[in-house]
Amino acid sequence: MSEGTAEPETLTPIGRIVILTTAFLGWLFAGQVMAIFPLAGRAAAVSLGAENEGAAGGWIAYYIAAFLLGAALGGLVFGWLGDRFGRARAMGLSILWYTLWTGGTYFVTSSEQLVVMRFIACLGTGGIWPNGVALASEAWASVSKPLMAGLIGTAANVGFIGLSMLASHWTITPENWRWVLIAGAIPAPLGLFAMFFVPESPDWLATRRNPPPVKPRSPMSELFRPPLLSHTLIGICLGAIPILGNWGGANWLVPWAGKVASATTTSAVEGAVDPRAVEGWTQASKSAGGALGSLLGGWMATLFGRRTSYFLITLGSLATSMYLFRYLDPLAPLFLWWVFALGFFGTVYFGWLPLYLPELFPTRVRSTGSGVTFNFGRILSVGGVMGTGALLRAFDGDYARVGQITCLVYVLGLVLICFAPDTTRRAFSD
Repeated sequence: MSEGTAEPETLTPIGRIVILTTAFLGWLFAGQVMAIFPLAGRAAAVSLGAENEGAAGGWIAYYIAAFLLGAALGGLVFGWLGDRFGRARAMGLSILWYTLWTGGTYFVTSSEQLVVMRFIACLGTGGIWPNGVALASEAWASVSKPLMAGLIGTAANVGFIGLSMLASHWTITPENWRWVLIAGAIPAPLGLFAMFFVPESPDWLATRRNPPPVKPRSPMSELFRPPLLSHTLIGICLGAIPILGNWGGANWLVPWAGKVASATTTSAVEGAVDPRAVEGWTQASKSAGGALGSLLGGWMATLFGRRTSYFLITLGSLATSMYLFRYLDPLAPLFLWWVFALGFFGTVYFGWLPLYLPELFPTRVRSTGSGVTFNFGRILSVGGVMGTGALLRAFDGDYARVGQITCLVYVLGLVLICFAPDTTRRAFSD
């Protein structure tokens, strides 16, 4: 049976549902872990000794950089494990990893320790993406592929929303911020379930049963040699744009809102929102827009084509973020609506990427290829995030001004997509 023509015959309908559900939940809880420090970073930095807003912003940049580097390395390591030992096992191990190490972060006593623990925990958040996407893509190779990509893409935003809504009711302060780390550790049993009960990809099993007559190069070596080299490089660049735009720009909305709210007793939206909860509502609004955007990302890529949809998404992200940071503030009546819009445009990418990136690579290196292209973008983004931390110190914690600068990364995305291969009508390659 050729790939891209029918579902794998060895998977039952229940088996495919189990795969998709577990991949969705694994990425959802990874999103919950990723949401911890956009929400709690400012409170953690203050609790652990930051003297002023600029210093707090600098530590938030370090926390984000630790996440990006850890997730990037984790994507490579766990992606390789997925190609070597199976997608389901690697996916389960990555879930166990990020949940248990997040729980262990509860005991840190300094920002330096927190940075190290954040790096270690986020190895697992990087590992869930390539294995979950590859496993779900191969299990549902010809059924509702755009919908599947959208479901996987939107899962992390559902996790963001869940933690944000908790934070809007149990506000995060320098005195109590550690409770979010316990919330991040709760889903650990899902990792055990994935390792022992989730079916393996028949496509991956076929490559084990029928190895090539000549021993192939390692997946990493193959990705960085022709003919896959050009696909790898363009995938890295296209994955870096939304990561840098989101983590280096849009996520400053939350500490910005917290800074403004802490300096006033006025409610955020005409009396409807307690100022102490404005960080949670800001993150929830952004994540709600992101959940919708991610769900529609695969559909938009199919309707408009891969390249045209990326161009439109990038243009919308640039326009929305520039208006939001330049003309609004967190207490403006329309602020949360514009945050929702930015979340939508800035996160449609994460419904687009699960559809596009696996299409660039053949089965034998698909998990590694998806992990490399998505997570190497995180490495490229670290420099930008650290640059924003330096800007915050230079501008004395002026989050809005920093946001206006960092959103210009989307201009680069408008150019890069013109050089990307269009896989709109291309089936998965062998």
